[in-house]
Amino acid sequence: MASHEAQARTLVEALPYIQQFTGKTIVVKYGGNAMISDELRKAVMSDIILLNLVGIRVVMVHGGGPEINDMLKKIGHQSRFVDGLRYTDRETMDIVQSVLCGKVNKDLVSQINRLGGRAIGLCGMDGALFQAVQLNEKYGLVGRITGVDPKPVESALQNGYIPVVSTVAQGMDADTAYNINADTAAAKLAEALRAEKLILLTDVRGLLRDPKDENTLIRVVQLREIPGLMNSGIISGGMIPKIQCCAAAISGGVERVQIIDGRIPHSILIELLSDKGIGTMLKRDETSTLGDMLRRADHIEYSDNEYD
Repeated sequence: MASHEAQARTLVEALPYIQQFTGKTIVVKYGGNAMISDELRKAVMSDIILLNLVGIRVVMVHGGGPEINDMLKKIGHQSRFVDGLRYTDRETMDIVQSVLCGKVNKDLVSQINRLGGRAIGLCGMDGALFQAVQLNEKYGLVGRITGVDPKPVESALQNGYIPVVSTVAQGMDADTAYNINADTAAAKLAEALRAEKLILLTDVRGLLRDPKDENTLIRVVQLREIPGLMNSGIISGGMIPKIQCCAAAISGGVERVQIIDGRIPHSILIELLSDKGIGTMLKRDETSTLGDMLRRADHIEYSDNEYD
């Protein structure tokens, strides 16, 4: 049990960070194990409510891979993959839309409200929040975001709500909804909101020099370092599109992007309101520009866990 002095020190340590972020917008991408575990889910919701109560404008963007997979199994729908990516046919898209915009979104809103927060659920089709065209026919109804209208989210924030946003987009090239990668959607929304910070909750400590050794965490990455880290293989696999969409967000005006371990209870508070911080921070390097390779973030949007 922490002593009263230790508790007081924690609160005093948080004060300058609360002052720094009060009135600023923070976008949190929520997925992975933090969605599966009841304990971690409650910790994330509590973190977001606390930040909202001290005047920080928090937006949650969520996926829902496990729930979608469970529903596909229940209806006996066989998934298939193209280039390692899940093909989203019409039936799968119907499940994605109903699960993400319905059950998952409303369950998260309900839990925040039960814990004392004021949340409101939105999906990417509300007010054409996320606008998209088909990424490639061979992937089915998977979309590439072409525009973001943040007005529905801004309206919710101005009225004191915590917006909870699911990642299904309004089709602009056809009368359909599109499935959108949650990391990409969060990054695009953070850019449109001119967010101070984007936080991605993941199932790893952050970017590791050695994926098998969590003690090799890289704490800070500048944009100019990313091509070299890719060429050396340190940024690889599913971390490539994650880093690329983070880099695009920074290039688009987001001040900082943090990739943190959602398996750690209250990881959001530790990152935002303590001297220690956790995870890997990506930040702008004023002497560098974002090259063509990084601009591919608009096209490399999907990995095998596209719904997380």
